[in-house]
Amino acid sequence: MESGHVKIAVHVFDGISLFHTTAPVTVFREVTRLGLADGWEVVLWSETGGTIRTAEGIELSPVEDPSAARDADLLVLPSWHEDLRPAPVALTDLVRRAHSRSTSVVGLCLGAFPLAETGTLDGRAAVTHWSATDAFADRFPGVIVEQSALYIDHGDVLTSAGTASALDACLHIVREHLGASAASRIARQLVIAPHREGGQAQYVERPLPSEDGHGMLGEVIEWALAHLDRPLVVDDLADRAHMSRRNFTRRFQEVTGTSPASWVRSRRLDQSRSLLETTSWSIARIAGECGFAHPVTFRQRFVAQYGTTPTSYRRRFTQA
Repeated sequence: MESGHVKIAVHVFDGISLFHTTAPVTVFREVTRLGLADGWEVVLWSETGGTIRTAEGIELSPVEDPSAARDADLLVLPSWHEDLRPAPVALTDLVRRAHSRSTSVVGLCLGAFPLAETGTLDGRAAVTHWSATDAFADRFPGVIVEQSALYIDHGDVLTSAGTASALDACLHIVREHLGASAASRIARQLVIAPHREGGQAQYVERPLPSEDGHGMLGEVIEWALAHLDRPLVVDDLADRAHMSRRNFTRRFQEVTGTSPASWVRSRRLDQSRSLLETTSWSIARIAGECGFAHPVTFRQRFVAQYGTTPTSYRRRFTQA
């Protein structure tokens, strides 16, 4: 999907929510609108084509028929019926055939249900909306259900949790094919977080009270993002937030879904990808700018996270 014409076919049906429909459409169409790559085409399709009516009563037209999905490079099932009915055989057969010819398939939110019916998730980890995980596990015992992840990507098959996690998953797809800078630019345009890890929690079990210092925590996060070249130890961040280490760590986990140390490490690596893509700086300089004490440490962390070296990554995503 890196270059040339890329066709993304998004499945819709009567009763689908407008948000679930527009999440992948918005992210992937921004690729072309912002000039990040040529030839990214997004089409809507259904089993019958014509017109579909969303859950909000809005009619979408024209919607292509199944032939529009047969030559797709990426096939997206953005949701499914709330009653979790079995998918039509024609739909599962189409998805199964697409996967067999190396088309990547994606099940966002409840879209994991029809995807699992194809057998492509058997023996693999998958995620769906947290409220449907028990039903998903009961119906598909051959699938390993991850109840808290935002999204899980196997390369050829991806599933995501509900609502906003679909945006995270779609940005992840852009990031994997066009790089961190492209994904960050889309995120800025849409005013959403540029990178939430797939392993973060789907939801916060304990809502944050209004007087909890969340605003101060947000200021500390913004400050940390602007100073990734510094040590950024937990005690210093807690002091800046005027919290005890224990309270800061607990509240940080609630807000971000991960620990302060893990969050800082991920942001350092994410920043390093952007610098590898957009600058000619040496690996040593990038390591220092991103807060790694030594280039060897940076390389080890990078390889562990992304399965490739910084140099190989730069070769793949260097802008012309």
